[in-house]
Amino acid sequence: MFIELIATVVAGIACAGIMMLLNHATGRRLPRWLIPVAAGLGMIGMTISNEYTWFDRTSARLPEGVEIALNVEERSWLRPWTMARPYTKRFVAVDRAGVRSHPGLPEQRLADLYFFGRWSPVNRAPMLYDCDGARAALLIDGAEFAADGSVAADWGAVPPGDPILALVCGA
Repeated sequence: MFIELIATVVAGIACAGIMMLLNHATGRRLPRWLIPVAAGLGMIGMTISNEYTWFDRTSARLPEGVEIALNVEERSWLRPWTMARPYTKRFVAVDRAGVRSHPGLPEQRLADLYFFGRWSPVNRAPMLYDCDGARAALLIDGAEFAADGSVAADWGAVPPGDPILALVCGA
C-alpha cells in the first residue's frame, strides 16, 4: 500500500514536470493552472492503473498448486470508470495441491481456501466439502473427527455449479 502511495505521488510530480516543460517550450503561453491539473490527472490515472492491475499482480504471485476459484468484481458510482469496466476487488483461491481426504470417506475433501482482498490481509480458512452431498462445513471453530473419518460440523448446502466445490471435488 505504501509503495502504491509513493508511485501515485511520483506520477503526479512527473505529470506536473512534463506540463512545466511544455509550458517552457511554448514560451510560457500555457495557463499556469494546467500544472496542478496535470499533477491531479496523473495521480488519478496511477490510482486507476493500480486498481485494475492489482488482481493480475496478486494472482501472478500465487504459489504452484493454488488456483483461483472465484472473482468478485465491483462497480461504483464513486468511480465512474468502473461502470464501463468493473475491476476485481477480491477473490478466493483454493490450494488444490493440499486437498486431503480420508480413505474411509473419499467423497469428503478438506481444502484450504485463501481470501484475497484489495487493502485487506490474506485470510485462510479450512473448509470440508462433501462432493456427493453438495455441502460444505467451515472448520475454523473446530470440528470433531470420528474414528471412521466422519466429521461432526455445521454443514451448509452449496449451490449447484459452485466454482469452489467444482475445483475441490475435481482435484
